[in-house]
Amino acid sequence: MGLSKKPMSMPVRGKGKRDHRFDNVDHALSLFNKMIEKYPKPSIVEFNKLLGAIVKMKHYAIVVSKYRQIELLGVSHNVYSMNILINCFCQLGRIDFGFSVLGKMLKLGVEPSAVTFSTLINGLCNRSKISEAFCMFDEMTEKGYQPNLIVYSTVLKGLSKTGNTDRAVRFLRLMEGRGYEPNIVAYSTVIDCLCKNGLLKEALDLFSEVKVKGIRPNIITYNCLIHGMCNLGQQEEATRLLNEMVDNNISINIDTYNILIDALCKEGTISKAVETIDMMRKQGIEPNVVTYNTLVDAHCKDGMVFEAEDIIDAMIKRGIEPDVVTYNALINGHFLQNEMDKARRVFNLMIEKRCEPDIVTYSTMINGYCKGKRLDEAMELFHEISLKGPIPDTVTYSTLLQSMFQLGRVSTACELFRKMLASGQVPDLVTCSILLNGLGKTGDIEEAVKLFQAM
Repeated sequence: MGLSKKPMSMPVRGKGKRDHRFDNVDHALSLFNKMIEKYPKPSIVEFNKLLGAIVKMKHYAIVVSKYRQIELLGVSHNVYSMNILINCFCQLGRIDFGFSVLGKMLKLGVEPSAVTFSTLINGLCNRSKISEAFCMFDEMTEKGYQPNLIVYSTVLKGLSKTGNTDRAVRFLRLMEGRGYEPNIVAYSTVIDCLCKNGLLKEALDLFSEVKVKGIRPNIITYNCLIHGMCNLGQQEEATRLLNEMVDNNISINIDTYNILIDALCKEGTISKAVETIDMMRKQGIEPNVVTYNTLVDAHCKDGMVFEAEDIIDAMIKRGIEPDVVTYNALINGHFLQNEMDKARRVFNLMIEKRCEPDIVTYSTMINGYCKGKRLDEAMELFHEISLKGPIPDTVTYSTLLQSMFQLGRVSTACELFRKMLASGQVPDLVTCSILLNGLGKTGDIEEAVKLFQAM
């Protein structure tokens, strides 16, 4: 089976005419409606061009419905239209429908292309279905399709994302063995995976190998290594790497500095973090919301809430709006100081500023109220979540359960646990131990057995 070398780009409408450009999806859809009224009907090539533009706007469900519409009008699919459909289903998280399209292609005698397989592989990797992606990759090569660097990189990224370090390294070697010299993106992906799994020595060995091969490491490669070093408390090594970047004329970006600032804050050396920000400013790089959030969080955790508020004032003056992370750090800071009413004021300010609280905000608030034995207020917020949207996580449920048992509200705790199971949340070890301890202390072992059977 030969591989089609044609790129998946939409052909232009006519000689000398420009490609379709749209300001919005409505503009594109009005043109679609004009096209379907024409007689004879435009070819699938024309529809692909238009619907391909809508895909770029990320309106995947619209594209699926429009292809159904043109099918009913008797316009025949080609490999490009089916590839677009597969991509839309994958983007919508319906990889099963993507495979149905592949089945339809084979039934209609439309030969899949390398793009067909790579789109499905990408869809599987995005859903963390790495074993299935591997099978698809093998099937692709068995059928004589030559995977390109993008396909190899997609599988490699999938393996790394799911923490399959050994398989990622083996796959990298497979690429090399098949004559595909991995690029710096592929190597950086594996280096990042090794660093995240604490295998810094192996990451540095691969980094040396990259340099020996004459491949120039980029900013992402260095950032992955600096992050890995900082996580293992090797700040001096990270600084050495920073100097190496400067020597190699690799312009340090805000992410590099943010990694270092975060590590220094976690180490408890806030003064060094502030020095790093000064150094960064001298390089002409201005702190962003992430930099400020790191500082705010560090000051709050150190009990310096007043200073944290000063930092927030400074960031607003520099035109940077606080986000949900900023407010969450400040709320937590107030709760750590037992300043519950101040925390509530920040929460109210957040809503006033139209900064939508997330599950972390609610969990922090609920945790604060529970620790202050204000369970009714905690429950009030918990009921507010079900009305406003964020889905309570295991942390939220565990916090409430712990507090209910401590305050002797056993039946309410059991009721809440049943609600947790009904909502599809899987209790973790912390939740289970809270439940066992709580029911064990009240001697209600039968209830504990019942609840575990319900799980």
